[in-house]
This record gives sequence, C-alpha cells and structure tokens, in this order.
Amino acid sequence: KLVTDGNKTALFVDLAAKPDPGTAKAIAYDFVTKLGWNQAQYSCLVSLWTRESQWKVNAYNSSSGAYGIPQALPGIKMATVGADWQTNPETQIRWGVNYIVRRYVTACGALAHSDEFRWY
Repeated sequence: KLVTDGNKTALFVDLAAKPDPGTAKAIAYDFVTKLGWNQAQYSCLVSLWTRESQWKVNAYNSSSGAYGIPQALPGIKMATVGADWQTNPETQIRWGVNYIVRRYVTACGALAHSDEFRWY
C-alpha cells in the first residue's frame, strides 16, 4: 500500500495484519489505535520495529548498544516509562511510540527517516 505522511516521501508498506492477542504487536496495536493512528501508521511501526529488533524485548545491538523492541540508545532511557524496561514489552512500546511522536510525529515519518538514513 502506498502511504504518505504529510510532506514526507511516499512509502510502500505492506499492511500489517491484526496481531495475535498477547503478543508485543498486540500491545502496540492497542496503544497506537488509542492514540488515533490508523492501520497504515501501525503498519509503518511494524515494518520499522521488525527491521530494528524483530520485536524482541531483549534485542541488543552490540555495535551501538541500542536495546529492546524500539532499539533505544542507550536502553536505560526507557526507565523513564518503567523500571521493568529491560523485560517488559509494554514499557518498551510506550517509550518507543512516545519517542516517535516527539521526534517524527508518526510511525511513517520515523520509517521514512529510517529508510533514508538507516536509523531513526
């Protein structure tokens, strides 16, 4: 699907399926739909974090030190959302989505930046 995000470059993103209950993707889906994001924005988030961490709560980049589902650098930044940041996907997702909103406004904005610069 072709997705546009304001003045950002148009992106082709596979629409993500509704996630299985109890998964990290389901936590993210519930969180972002409450923010008012549509299916396209959720799909951009799925694409971005699949690339970054494969949605693994303990994903660690030994080159940069980035950690978790959103690949926070350093990972301890996520402690602002919860002390369980190293193991709780909900804590990581809340931090990661809030970071995206502050810096890029939308998940598609973050994905467009990542596509261009290989980081977000």
